[in-house]
Amino acid sequence: MAIKVLIIGSGPAGYTAAIYAARAGLQPVLFTGGQPGGQLTTTNDVENFPGYPDGINGPQMMIDLQKQAERFGTQIRYGLVTGVAVDEYPFQVTIDEKDQVIAETIIVATGATAKYLGLPSEEKFANRGVSACAVCDGYFYRGKEVAVVGAGDSAAEESTYLSKLCTKVHLIVRRGEMRASRIMQQRVLNTPNIQVHWHSETDEILGDDQGVTGVRIRNTKTGEASILAIQGFFLAIGHKPNTELFKGKLNMDEAGYLQVQAGTTRTNIEGIFAVGDVADKVYRQAITAAGSGCMGALDAEKFLAAKEAQAVHA
Repeated sequence: MAIKVLIIGSGPAGYTAAIYAARAGLQPVLFTGGQPGGQLTTTNDVENFPGYPDGINGPQMMIDLQKQAERFGTQIRYGLVTGVAVDEYPFQVTIDEKDQVIAETIIVATGATAKYLGLPSEEKFANRGVSACAVCDGYFYRGKEVAVVGAGDSAAEESTYLSKLCTKVHLIVRRGEMRASRIMQQRVLNTPNIQVHWHSETDEILGDDQGVTGVRIRNTKTGEASILAIQGFFLAIGHKPNTELFKGKLNMDEAGYLQVQAGTTRTNIEGIFAVGDVADKVYRQAITAAGSGCMGALDAEKFLAAKEAQAVHA
């Protein structure tokens, strides 16, 4: 028997899609993927999601969303979707490279992964001073000194955002110029409490039991090292959407984000919908992911209703 709504991914987008689809009686099945709960399971404190006046621990929030989805009848299955055949309808989906299921609709909520420098100290101080989202975590560093690494629009945006909260922002740029748009570069250069460190790369993030205390940077021309005393280190070197599964099957932009029809979650394949960060390279927030998850479920419900109507009149 075909699954009416199959959801791939278990972040805010996937669980919200499951809640809406389950309440509509569509008996959704959600496959958690390799990181059950998504990126928020690596976040200690979430303070900007509505409904939690005192904030909430990221992993606990995902447990709550899972329980809510299950309460309405969502089947949560721990497994990795490793193949999707889109040429025939309904869709044949492979789980863990061996099991096969059939789905009438698919909601892709596989998210995106922040890019890291690959330093052991990044992992060591994750959630203790190292972050890949200034909008999410910048509030915790108000009145403190921080560093941002990156040279594109994201780095410029994160730096100017943090400059409104922090006493000083050190922007670490590997080359002698930024890749950001001219207007964003001007904003950075015209902000008094942003100091740009040109020709610099991050050598090591420093800290103690309390968290980050500094960063050692190295001049790429002279090799000279220096230490910046900071309490927060923000990565702004991009995100990688988790879309390898759909290469050559679903339309993507040049960065690999799934493309959807404006104002909807519909992809180029009828019956397949994309929600959350896998299709959003602009906002990348838990609340926007959840909102698009709702849209995906409603779009899937509408698609199934139209299919049913066609069958009746056939």
